[in-house]
Amino acid sequence: MDFQSANPSIIRSVKQRDLLNAWLRAFDKRGALPRVGEYRPERIADELADMMGFDVVGEGSDARFLITQEGSRLTATYGNEHIDPDKRTNRYLDDAIGPARYGRVVPSYRACLLRKRPTYSVSMVQDEDGKDVSYERLLLPFGSGDAVEQIIGSYKAISIEGGFKIRDLMGIRSKPVPVSVVNAVIDQSVAPSASRHAAGDDLIELA
Repeated sequence: MDFQSANPSIIRSVKQRDLLNAWLRAFDKRGALPRVGEYRPERIADELADMMGFDVVGEGSDARFLITQEGSRLTATYGNEHIDPDKRTNRYLDDAIGPARYGRVVPSYRACLLRKRPTYSVSMVQDEDGKDVSYERLLLPFGSGDAVEQIIGSYKAISIEGGFKIRDLMGIRSKPVPVSVVNAVIDQSVAPSASRHAAGDDLIELA
């Protein structure tokens, strides 16, 4: 799967743009990958339902993504309400969503890991009533030195047709199969910028 080089303007969601800007501020301060503890987005409590956190276990093509936090709306989106809440974390993404779905989404995670920059992808899906829905995934890399050790993801489902049903939207029974329409690495305009240094003073725990 090819990923285009892009700047932050490619992101459609205002809230995801805010999350990226917070990552850019942390990146500016270090001049390198930020640590999770340095990530201070505003109004993060409103976004946690649409977010996931991962520890990167292993390296390169052998790396796996251990879920450390799973938002409540994502549980419905992937049809995981039947899983005990205590068992939704501390499992690997490939085990959690199965080989077919993992094969569709893992290129975004691997691109984030290998390029050490945020990745953004958009897939078109349909809810159970046949409404078209845009499913937008933003992945943010964190670590120390030059190695990505954690990834934080934001996932937004949006439809120009108005209200839609989120349950099982990306689940194993979702029909038709999601169609990828955007795959990008946000590596343009990712450089120190004084204009991004204001805002966000509170330390946030995401796990």
